[in-house]
Amino acid sequence: VQLQASGGGLVQVGGSLRLSCAASGLTFSTYTMGWFRQAPGKEREFVTTINWSGTTTNYADSVKGRFTISRDNAKNTVYLQMDSLKPEDTAVYYCAATRSYGVRSDSYYYWGQGTQVTVSS
Repeated sequence: VQLQASGGGLVQVGGSLRLSCAASGLTFSTYTMGWFRQAPGKEREFVTTINWSGTTTNYADSVKGRFTISRDNAKNTVYLQMDSLKPEDTAVYYCAATRSYGVRSDSYYYWGQGTQVTVSS
């Protein structure tokens, strides 16, 4: 199983980025997909998740209203649209997959390599 995250970069405060996570080696349409992030010196934290069909999503309070998760099961890809970015959004962003559903990182058993997002003020 491979999860390949991409789309990170350097953006100014208030800007936008779109992350992608391409999955292979699993039946993508049967997995819940999540995004987590880890800032320097901090623990990995939940950002958002989407169920297998795309009908149910959940967001951390810190990103609600600014970030949008979506998926394209035909392309085996999950997306994270990030708008109104803030300096505190700076982190390495990871995509992850699970057959269950939830916000706990320990319920996800496939992880991507991470992509760096830096928001400059």
